[in-house]
Amino acid sequence: MSAINLQPTITPGAAVEPGEPGLWRLSVPAGPSGVYRLAQLDDYTRLPRRAFPWRPPLSLRLRARASGENLPGTWGFGLWNDPFSLSLGLGGGVRKLPALPNAAWFFFASPQNYLSLRDDLPASGALAAAFRSPNLPSIALSPAALLLPLLALRPLARLFRRLGRSLVRQDAARLELDATAWHTYQIQWQPHTLRFHVDEHCVLETGCSPSAPLGLVLWIDNQYAAFTPQGRLQYGALSNEQEAWIEVKDVELG
Repeated sequence: MSAINLQPTITPGAAVEPGEPGLWRLSVPAGPSGVYRLAQLDDYTRLPRRAFPWRPPLSLRLRARASGENLPGTWGFGLWNDPFSLSLGLGGGVRKLPALPNAAWFFFASPQNYLSLRDDLPASGALAAAFRSPNLPSIALSPAALLLPLLALRPLARLFRRLGRSLVRQDAARLELDATAWHTYQIQWQPHTLRFHVDEHCVLETGCSPSAPLGLVLWIDNQYAAFTPQGRLQYGALSNEQEAWIEVKDVELG
């Protein structure tokens, strides 16, 4: 098992707290919509993407539970390349230009989310999910940024969504489980395959293996994002009627 150097990133009122040996509790407070709330542990915030620590073959294993079903926003754990540099401004992290997504993670998204470019895959709920994209230089994506205002036009947004599928491969499976109970989650990452297990049962096996290198992330937030088949693009921060939290323990990576 390799050493893991996890560092917290939190917004005001959120917390990352150690508990019993090997346990972390990540929580965001109750609050209104329009205010972003995040509690995160990761091992890459202060690194440029080329220096992210993890490559296949690799196995990630941990136990986790949440304070409720369908928590507002998203939460989860896994490996990714931080393509949108969400750490910018929150933890003194390295400033990163946007990149195409690469990820292998367990992702829990409230119904306001629609996080799939493919219409035949689940786009919210409890998911085992993978993204694979070429490691293009960020400068090569700059022209695309100039086109972002055109996403307000539904026909063009639908076209961009179809074009995105030619660059970004993805796969996902919906999980049928009680997220408030303790479960064992495992990701086995090989150069050409991914396997996701919950409580020792394989829930997804796919050839959509992400491009390395990746970083480890554990998080809970109140953010949502949706890019629907109809070309509707929405994002924002949801209200929390009460504190929301996840507990993660016995993280093994190696």
